[in-house]
Amino acid sequence: MTVGVRPLKYLLGWLIAGTRGGVTRSEIIKTIHDTPLNANQLATSLKVDYKTVRYHLEVLEKNHIVTSVGEKYGATYFLTQSMEDNYSVVEEILKKIWKK
Repeated sequence: MTVGVRPLKYLLGWLIAGTRGGVTRSEIIKTIHDTPLNANQLATSLKVDYKTVRYHLEVLEKNHIVTSVGEKYGATYFLTQSMEDNYSVVEEILKKIWKK
């Protein structure tokens, strides 16, 4: 594991397991890990309200989990490089959550 994994693990634990919107955020992370999408595509794919997706994308972007390319409605979202490098941390957290 690279330097900074422990703080990343705590941050992801809080964003996914420690807050009310964690399930939606985890679904967004998993989805854009496979295929970068814009907010509308994510909302359609996840069957979630567009405004809800936008809110969670803002939270994830603010915490450097996702990044976007493009402007406004056409912006496509990707995982940041550090998230791509440490995606196993996300998988580990999700395994722990779904065991409960």
